[in-house]
Amino acid sequence: MLFGSSGIRGIANREITPELALKVGLAVGSLNTSCVIGRDPRTSGEMIEHAVISGLLSAGCQVTRVGMVTTPTLAFAARNYDCGVMVTASHNPAEYGGMKLWNRDGMAFNTEQQNEIESIIKNKAWKAAQWNSIGRVSQKCVVEEHIENILGKMGSASLKVVVDCGCGAASTITPYVLRRMGCNVITLNSQPDGFFPARDPEPVEKNLDMLKKVTVAFEADLGIAHDGDADRMMAVDGRGRFVEGDKLLALFGLREAKKSIVVPVDTSIMVDDVLKGRKVYRTRVGDVYVAEELKKRNADFGGEPSGSWIFPGISLCPDGIYAAAQLVEIVEKEGKLDALVDELPSYPKIQGALQCSNDKKENAMRRIGIELRKMGDMSTIDGIKVDTENGWILVRPSGTEPKIRITAEAREGVDELYARAEKTVKEALL
Repeated sequence: MLFGSSGIRGIANREITPELALKVGLAVGSLNTSCVIGRDPRTSGEMIEHAVISGLLSAGCQVTRVGMVTTPTLAFAARNYDCGVMVTASHNPAEYGGMKLWNRDGMAFNTEQQNEIESIIKNKAWKAAQWNSIGRVSQKCVVEEHIENILGKMGSASLKVVVDCGCGAASTITPYVLRRMGCNVITLNSQPDGFFPARDPEPVEKNLDMLKKVTVAFEADLGIAHDGDADRMMAVDGRGRFVEGDKLLALFGLREAKKSIVVPVDTSIMVDDVLKGRKVYRTRVGDVYVAEELKKRNADFGGEPSGSWIFPGISLCPDGIYAAAQLVEIVEKEGKLDALVDELPSYPKIQGALQCSNDKKENAMRRIGIELRKMGDMSTIDGIKVDTENGWILVRPSGTEPKIRITAEAREGVDELYARAEKTVKEALL
């Protein structure tokens, strides 16, 4: 399979090559007459971008380049074209490259569209334009339009906010949005650098020690963190505490989900408890699956605890910049972030991962399923999830990395539950 749970990703110049990018461009260009393309600051970005553009032009597609932008900005721009291509590996380490394809409504290419692209590439069924029909390239700046679109939906705020852009594309937009809302913004790692020298791009707690310290040192109201392309947003409160993704999901859900919300299978049962009276739909892990379900159910809001927040009234693309502005507005109106977070219940959750090569995942998951079935009610909507009396465990192969991920949550006894799951996975990998 070419596509994972969030686009096409792999090691740059080894798995994600100019040859592959050219074929993706040819396939996309064979199905669309106009396309907007952008990239994050990764070292492989321009190489991949130029190869994709060559394929698009060869197929007769008209191309607009928007330069280094965030994924939400690219998805916002795609509304004026047949489709969009974002050259990014999102939160993956610096050595990764990738591509993600977008529809005009801001939703990533769905499963059917991905299969069509893969089929064209596999069968070399792309088209080649005649010499007088080869596409042309133009350039446009779209960041200001995205900024104005966000500000038009936000109120003012006078908070002190630390923004850790992670040396990613968020440097081009998030600090400016929050300043124009009225915030005193202190930037951190806000110089784009494809080597990501300050920290790994993924905004998980272990990578945000500097943000925690700076937020406390400057007596800021909160800290914001992005990944490489800013489709993700995570936060720390004024006391320098990392805010768990499930709690951010609940905070957004309380304000956005009037009737229904879409979340992945690894979301805490705390969200169900907090959002009583709303329908909670669960789907596979991956923002494209959340977006698909949002569209199918006409739901009010969707998100993932990993930091992807989708506001369907704005776009079906996870928008870390809009989420940052929304969180700032919530804190401005409703009080300190630490107090809002502390009001929410907490259920212990443990997450981990074990290395597993992609060619061994299928056999390992088969063996894991045989053993986990003995522990409780099992579902296979995404990986293997087992509901027990006090909680649940989820074992699923990563869609973007050579890993099998393990998550356990329980009202009590979570350590034992996770240990049992980890032991089962280790034995299956022998």
